Amino acid sequence: MRNRYLIALLLGIAAFNQINAQDLLIKNNSDTIRCLIKEIADEEIKYISSDVSETVVFGINKDRVTKIIFANGKELEFSEYMFDPENYVSDKKNNLKINFLSPLFNSTNITYERSIAPGKSFETTLGIIGAGWDIGNNEEKGVFVKAGYKFIKSPDYYIKGQRFAHILKGAYIRPEIAFSHYTYREYHYFFNYNEEERETHTNTMFAVLLNIGKQWVFEGGFVVDMFGGVGYGFGKNDEDFGLHKAFVGGVDEFPLALTMGLRVGWNF
Repeated sequence: MRNRYLIALLLGIAAFNQINAQDLLIKNNSDTIRCLIKEIADEEIKYISSDVSETVVFGINKDRVTKIIFANGKELEFSEYMFDPENYVSDKKNNLKINFLSPLFNSTNITYERSIAPGKSFETTLGIIGAGWDIGNNEEKGVFVKAGYKFIKSPDYYIKGQRFAHILKGAYIRPEIAFSHYTYREYHYFFNYNEEERETHTNTMFAVLLNIGKQWVFEGGFVVDMFGGVGYGFGKNDEDFGLHKAFVGGVDEFPLALTMGLRVGWNF
């Protein structure tokens, strides 16, 4: 009789341990499934749920799972396929671009972009004012700096196995701040005396901009980036001279600032 009680006790303890020694499958919506993980494939996780059946094998897409906590305490985290960095290991994460038309407006603009994560990148631009064609003969000299954070548009809906064509390619929104400091010379002509006078001014301007654009990466190397933006400009602006190179406008009477560009470069 004692042996029967002992066997029953051991079976009860084993059953209790089996119930409690389960894996935890945590979904994206924070729901938790107590189960026994049977298989983790490329796109699907298979498991048995003792609450339903001891024999039926269920499956769930990996994109719907945030994490698995195994019975032994070890954890395994997952990310959506589209935003999984492992899918973009072969993509080059940097590019260097020049504003193709900026020399026509008496400046040379160079932009560096670095991918931070799928769908996100950081950009910074250095502009040399005076390095170009001085069509207005204003003798502008100075620098400007711009820094922005780019959010690259993802598809409206996901298809299994979908990914970005390139980690830096696609339509985007880029919030940006800009700083511009330069001098220029203004001409005054006195007809009565047939004389000309030049007056030097210094402008120090800031702007907060929101840009919308699209970037193409051809053969993983050549880059074309086209954008336009709008925002607010403010600062020291002598004589309401609104061509600040980093942006246009932001004069005292009306703070609206505009920007646009066509950049070409190389991905590396």
